[in-house]
Amino acid sequence: MAERERSHTRPLGGVFVAHSQVLSPSDVQRALTRMSHEVVERNGGIEDIVLVGLQTGGVPLAARMAEVLGQIEAADVPLGTLDVAFYRDDIGLRPVLPEAVTNIPGDLTGKVVVLVDDVLFTGRTIRAALNALNDFGRARAVQLAVMVDRGHRELPIRPDYVGKNLPTRREEMVDVGAEGVWIGTLEHK
Repeated sequence: MAERERSHTRPLGGVFVAHSQVLSPSDVQRALTRMSHEVVERNGGIEDIVLVGLQTGGVPLAARMAEVLGQIEAADVPLGTLDVAFYRDDIGLRPVLPEAVTNIPGDLTGKVVVLVDDVLFTGRTIRAALNALNDFGRARAVQLAVMVDRGHRELPIRPDYVGKNLPTRREEMVDVGAEGVWIGTLEHK
């Protein structure tokens, strides 16, 4: 969970305490490279691909993935960001962050949208993202890329591209950042 989200999530002011590192920064880069190659292979190139990073944790991963895809195919990939706060079914229970913005690069009609997020947990954020994408056109297909799939799904959602499957306990938290992927707990201040 991104640092600014942690500071606003119950327990308010909770502190993430890391217990162990699951992926190093170079492991994350290798996973992004592998997932990028899988996107190219599955879609026969990147001609109609649009990457959309979910706020906040998916945005930096989507930017890095766009760089890798650009290197693989020697072409730029349209890159957008999506804030799903107002599409969630638990609105009011989670923070709405003013700095988390939506910026979709044009009409998505006929495009293949690859949603990128850091951690897939219950699937509710992805459900909200699918609803939000409808406001920007009717995509030909929507695919999901996540760095970590930690299980505990509450909705029938499955990622197409996964950096690492990481079974966790429900009370554990997974943090994806520039320092890699860590597993830990959220402690009261």
